[in-house]
Amino acid sequence: MTDSYPYKIVAYTPDFADALRRIYLDGRRYAFPWMPAEAYQPGDFDVAVEGEHLLVAVHEDVAVGFVSWWEPDNFIHCLFVDPALHGAGIGTHLLNACLGRIGRPARLKCVVANEAAIRFYARQKWTVVSQGSCDEGAYSLMMLH
Repeated sequence: MTDSYPYKIVAYTPDFADALRRIYLDGRRYAFPWMPAEAYQPGDFDVAVEGEHLLVAVHEDVAVGFVSWWEPDNFIHCLFVDPALHGAGIGTHLLNACLGRIGRPARLKCVVANEAAIRFYARQKWTVVSQGSCDEGAYSLMMLH
């Protein structure tokens, strides 16, 4: 039996950088519509993932999403999928691939006003352990044991 799922999870290489810059830019503008569009720039991706491990979701050799994590703390920093492909299961596949590589407990922060993301992580059995504030607004620190 062959896997018919059209998206593959692969290790990051610099060849994906331009596509991931666009996904990160578009994804934050989509997820945080209350923020001014100019608050986000293509180069933000490079700063955000510096020193982190990355996996990339690809379809026909085109990057469609990514996950990055800071290994020393088992902290998932970024999980972004091309907004045009939300709901296709890509985020779940990326998250599971990441979780297969890091220890527990795993942690992440999710902006509270990003209700779709909060629901996504709740379905994945993440629980809120504390709250704080960042540039995009209030966030929940979430944990998976």
